[in-house]
Amino acid sequence: MPTRQNDASAPVPASPVGLILTGGGARAAYQVGVLSGVLELLDPERRADFQSPFSILCGTSAGAINAAAYACRAHQPHEALDGMLAMWAGLRTGMVYHADTLRLLRTGLRWFGMLAAGWLAPSLRRRQPRSLLDNEPLGQLLERFLDFQQLERNLDNGVLDALAISASGYNTGEHFTFYQSRGGIKPWRRSLRRAVPARIGVDHLLASSAIPFVFPAQAMLVHGHTEWCGDGSMRHLAPISPAIHLGAQKIFVVGTSHRDETHPERRSHDPSYPSLAQIGGHVLFSIFQDTVASDFESMERVNGLLAQLPPNGLKSESLRPVSTLAITPSRSLDELAMAHLEQMPRAARTLFAVLGVSSRSGSRAGSALISYLLFEGSYTQALIELGRADSMNRAEEVHAFFKESPG
Repeated sequence: MPTRQNDASAPVPASPVGLILTGGGARAAYQVGVLSGVLELLDPERRADFQSPFSILCGTSAGAINAAAYACRAHQPHEALDGMLAMWAGLRTGMVYHADTLRLLRTGLRWFGMLAAGWLAPSLRRRQPRSLLDNEPLGQLLERFLDFQQLERNLDNGVLDALAISASGYNTGEHFTFYQSRGGIKPWRRSLRRAVPARIGVDHLLASSAIPFVFPAQAMLVHGHTEWCGDGSMRHLAPISPAIHLGAQKIFVVGTSHRDETHPERRSHDPSYPSLAQIGGHVLFSIFQDTVASDFESMERVNGLLAQLPPNGLKSESLRPVSTLAITPSRSLDELAMAHLEQMPRAARTLFAVLGVSSRSGSRAGSALISYLLFEGSYTQALIELGRADSMNRAEEVHAFFKESPG
């Protein structure tokens, strides 16, 4: 198991703490708010010798971007969060995907041409669009923002033990955990899940955040073979597992799904047929819905069984007690997103209106879809503020988690 050297004056637990950041598109701004609040609770004076409370970082989809951004500056935790806050607060839709009229119209015409005449003209099929949106600007943003050489230095210097990024393979159906670590951690394999040692880069982040149909898949080299990968939230059946394999004895999770995203108050006796936006929002929620709850339940059962063993009865590190804490949004992010819909570029709003997104007359049609794809500063700032408030409201739990021993 990886070990970590800590400054005696730093309020960092001796047990390795794994940070798990789940997926959620634009919702991931909430995670930055939570982490900002956590660091302020642990080190309100922003001391120069303060060490990162997290030594193992695991991210999926947009959470992978946050995990990598933090890992690249983990030697300066407060400065890392300052940079992440500035990036998310200053975000614009065009910085994530092309949202101008010409590009969206061109993509729409290509989709229409393929669907209408692709069966007649094989050449059209060969030029089929790969996604609804083009996230080329996101790759350029990440290239400018992330310093992967500093990530390597942080691993070499013991600031971090590991960074893991999850993605789903379209070719094999396997779920991949690409990880970069120190200490020679051996890769593991489970049913339809495989760990792959790698030097993490922008391509891993684009693969992990490639929402199906929305953003294009990313070609990754896995053991000498090309694997087209998409969003890591797909088939992510054991989100806590990578952190435990990498040596975490305590798990801190920041999710992006409200504990109850159902809306029984909206039911009507004669609902109309769901729009594409409603169906798409439901699909994205199903993909990004945090599955850590079931992992937590299993972990609690294992912890209970381990607690019944005599003090020296557990000799294998494959089974060990693990402490957990999760912070998730205290309110629905769907409604929050619709309050900022008008900030989206007109061309993008028009596209989503065609799909069925509407805020007129108090309607919230398609709000779930928009909550994942509204990359505008007013919305992301609102998410950051909510995340910060949620962590502050659980200050006692946060302090107890970082002070207690696992088990």
